[in-house]
Amino acid sequence: MPELPEVEVTRQGISPHLLDQEVTKLIVRNGSLRWPVPDIAQQIVGQTIRSIRRRAKYLLIDTDAGTTIVHLGMSGSLRILSKSTPVEKHDHIDLEMANGKVLRFNDPRRFGAWLWCELPEAAHPLLAKLGPEPLLPTFNVDYFQQALKGKKKAIKLCLMDNHIVVGVGNIYANEALFAAGIHPQTEAGKVDIARLTILVTEVKQILTNAIKQGGTTLKDFTNAEGKPGYFAQKLHVYGRGGETCNQCGHLLSEIKLGQRATVFCGLCQTQ
Repeated sequence: MPELPEVEVTRQGISPHLLDQEVTKLIVRNGSLRWPVPDIAQQIVGQTIRSIRRRAKYLLIDTDAGTTIVHLGMSGSLRILSKSTPVEKHDHIDLEMANGKVLRFNDPRRFGAWLWCELPEAAHPLLAKLGPEPLLPTFNVDYFQQALKGKKKAIKLCLMDNHIVVGVGNIYANEALFAAGIHPQTEAGKVDIARLTILVTEVKQILTNAIKQGGTTLKDFTNAEGKPGYFAQKLHVYGRGGETCNQCGHLLSEIKLGQRATVFCGLCQTQ
């Protein structure tokens, strides 16, 4: 699944082509995504795109009439193309612009979403209860310590809980915990302030680096120009279970935690 850096790279890639452009047409070839695509052509056609934002892993395309909420799901991608570009299999939605460009949504598995809400979009059920953005100052060690107070759940599961902090998916949770030297199964409420400080710093740094390098190379992800990300080559633990730790040479362990692959070093990461 595309994680926060991939979504942010997509936002940065499509924004220059869409900002201040008038929507001239909406084509929905297959509206059977994770939720049915609403009939919003009447609302959005003729509107000007004012901004393109990201909230967690959702992309928000703002107009004066309302906001389109897009989620890439497991295999979705957004591409900027000319209107004459032939339609391919799984090209479900086109948003055509007055400049001749089209924002094309492709999603082979159809777990993505294309929704609509009137402003303010923050009240939408998918967005209303989300935690702070990890790259903003609102995600800091004081907030994090308070949010984890008394929690017996594993720290990795809390790090991936969108009610606590958004967008830290499986890849980057594995990497941040390794960088902070914290065992993923440690009870969240027992992680001391010193290690939480390191963890918050590492989450911010790792996500920032991933965005700068174009997102992580995932099987189904390509950015708005069709190029894969390049951060995967720098991953220290994710996907490396049974291999040697880059830091100490010990074999990396792999377990299932919250039904997700969790890789860690038993020597470098302590409870």
